[in-house]
Amino acid sequence: MSKKVYCIAQFQPKPGKEHALFQVLQSLEPNTLREDGCLQYVVTRHIASPFAEGKSFAIAFNEIWADMASFEAHCQRKEITEFFATYCLAETGLAADWNVCVYTDEPQDFDAPVFAKA
Repeated sequence: MSKKVYCIAQFQPKPGKEHALFQVLQSLEPNTLREDGCLQYVVTRHIASPFAEGKSFAIAFNEIWADMASFEAHCQRKEITEFFATYCLAETGLAADWNVCVYTDEPQDFDAPVFAKA
């Protein structure tokens, strides 16, 4: 059974604040990548393409975590909670809106193999 957790964390900057918010989000990458359960943690900017015309926030983190416990531990780190308090929740923050969602790659009724315990 797959235990990986995929997270898309999107951020909509306040007008004129996209560059500043992107830089703050980039500053979270080095320490997060040091976490044992972090498999991928990349901040990205939305770009235009005639082949991908969907709606999106301007900035998105693409994250892969070894398991839910690793993701939830990450969310409780001081650096992360302070980011949300300062840049999302505070009136003076750089983000107008944000959306953080987690996903699994497992089908709903996946017939996962059961391994014998040694």
